[in-house]
Amino acid sequence: MKIGMIQMNVGFGKVDENYERAESLIREAASKGAEIAVLPEMWNTGFALEKLGELADPEGSRTQAFLQNLSTELGIHIVGGSVATEKDGKFYNTMYVYNKEGQQVSEYSKAHLFRLMDEHKYLESGNEMNRFTLGEVEAAGVICYEIRFPEWLRAHALAGANVLFVSAQWPTPRIDHWKTLLQARAIENQCFIIAVNRISRKVENFNGQSMVIEPWGEVLWTGAEDEELAIVDVDFSKVEEVRGRIPVYDDRRPELYSGVVEE
Repeated sequence: MKIGMIQMNVGFGKVDENYERAESLIREAASKGAEIAVLPEMWNTGFALEKLGELADPEGSRTQAFLQNLSTELGIHIVGGSVATEKDGKFYNTMYVYNKEGQQVSEYSKAHLFRLMDEHKYLESGNEMNRFTLGEVEAAGVICYEIRFPEWLRAHALAGANVLFVSAQWPTPRIDHWKTLLQARAIENQCFIIAVNRISRKVENFNGQSMVIEPWGEVLWTGAEDEELAIVDVDFSKVEEVRGRIPVYDDRRPELYSGVVEE
């Protein structure tokens, strides 16, 4: 399956420009044969947390209509990264996923908020998992900081996900952590990791280096340090092959793990 990796330059607080740019890149991905397009985190607003009252998408309605119309018109699955949304006076970091028939198959709000950048002061956390199916692909999606929680990604893999989509605004100073954590999540869960990071040129410090990683941990593709659209071929049958080589899931002992006492 061909994946359109949309490593987008997100304008800080420039909502209309960001929707226009996202549409252009999704259309370009479809024209180049992509079957799934993947966007980065908070692509509608950038990390403009203090301005969410004026920038966030009310009820996510603009984004939902945007993704539904494009997926239907272009016949492409869209993992809609995440956008800033407003619901009942509260703000969320929300991922929407649409299949190529224009049906919404997932709505997920980021469950683990990044305190180091004060997300918890502006955003509400979600409380649900994010499992969905695109065609015949069993998938899940998480957002940025959540790759630091192996138990959260493992929960999705145990629920049947063969590919984990990651949408992010991962900062340049910790980009080595990004690469190492993504590779580890692929190896330990024996699944594909398809991770899209944003870039920025002025206000914020993000430098892309999106990644596609196979279940054996081999890196299929790494993005540049500027805006980029790449079409990456992925063979999802490799998940079954790798899980057959080392039967990690069969050898798990959850009766031991559940007895671990947390302080």
